[in-house]
Amino acid sequence: MNIVLLDTLTFGDTDLGGFDALGNVSVYQKTLPEELDERIANADVIVTNKVVITSDSMDKAKKLKLICIAATGMNNVDLVAAKERGIEVKNVVGYSTESVVQHTFAMLFYLVEHLKYYDGAVKDGFWSRSGIFTDISNPFFEISGKKWGIIGLGTIGKKVAVLAKAFGCDVSYFSTSGKNLDSDFNSVTLDELLKESDIITIHAPLNDATNNLLDYERLLTCKDGAIVLNLGRGGIIDEYAVAKIIDEKDISFGLDVLMKEPIEKDHPLLGVRNRNKLFITPHIAWTSKEARDTLIATTIENIRSL
Repeated sequence: MNIVLLDTLTFGDTDLGGFDALGNVSVYQKTLPEELDERIANADVIVTNKVVITSDSMDKAKKLKLICIAATGMNNVDLVAAKERGIEVKNVVGYSTESVVQHTFAMLFYLVEHLKYYDGAVKDGFWSRSGIFTDISNPFFEISGKKWGIIGLGTIGKKVAVLAKAFGCDVSYFSTSGKNLDSDFNSVTLDELLKESDIITIHAPLNDATNNLLDYERLLTCKDGAIVLNLGRGGIIDEYAVAKIIDEKDISFGLDVLMKEPIEKDHPLLGVRNRNKLFITPHIAWTSKEARDTLIATTIENIRSL
């Protein structure tokens, strides 16, 4: 069996040796669109994280039996074309829940407690020069008692809800599909959630219902002082609206995902004046060591079950 791994650079230092027992393995750190067809021409199985697999590429891969998506999202593979050609497509679900939940709270506390500011105050000598034992020049608030609104109450959203409640937050949610309902938490409309929440976190997939869900007009309805975190998919929040509103309104944003990744060099988010109210991480919420190990192990099992 010929197995082709198309973009292993995204797996970092994760051990890929388990694939070797399954067949003849070809490993590529990155695959450009113009390189794809040649690399998969003789493949029985291909493993992709973000490389896009189109109908045309499938036609070039005459032996292809299985496409393994080393991720949960499946929007990089033409699923209709695969079904028409009898090619199985398998993804991996649930592998990064703990990692994404942890990063959600990391982003929140970074913004709430102004950690960049205070770290700089110490390292730049401001604290030493102040002559007092503490620094309260950039006050933070406690999340206990605050209203936390969750957009997307799937597996990750529910875990965030449980932990937010443990911190003493009043948790409500908006189900983007209308299917994920949970009597333990208060279901509200999106407009209610935006207007009432002190903290808003997004854990939804990108689809027709969520594309550009939070545009400029909706973001304007958020409370002053609110914190909005997107750990779902780029495109759910209008990034250009964020770049505009962050300099107009008292609102902070944490973004782990963007519409185009990596971020473009001239993206307006990189030029905002209120940089202290914007925290961007390079799509790392899913990347804990444990999550990546589970991702690869499950992908290997998906191939074994062929």
